[in-house]
Amino acid sequence: MKRLDALYLPVPDLPEALAFYRDKLGWKELWREGDTTAGLQLPGSDAFLMLDVDVEGTGRTGPIFGVEDVRAYHEQHQADLPFWLAPAEIPGGYWAGLNDPFDHAIYVIDQINADETSEP
Repeated sequence: MKRLDALYLPVPDLPEALAFYRDKLGWKELWREGDTTAGLQLPGSDAFLMLDVDVEGTGRTGPIFGVEDVRAYHEQHQADLPFWLAPAEIPGGYWAGLNDPFDHAIYVIDQINADETSEP
């Protein structure tokens, strides 16, 4: 893992979440992916908050760490790390999820295909 990119926060309603984080707290909206996902700048950080309507049913808040290649990372560590979300394609790349020893979610993400999409 090379850096903390974001905090993943599944929400049931994106407009309501944006009304709180963007409008009430004043966090800057960085990007939007359709009607289900938005990125907001975390104050004082290079990382962002990823608000996401929980269409995949993951429902687990957790940090998102950048890696060079999620599929290679998964292959290299699947025997020694408890992955619960296999690499899945997202705009620009892939992500996967694993648990820490206390059953907290940790995500890894890459942007291996970022040149092929206009999403950040």
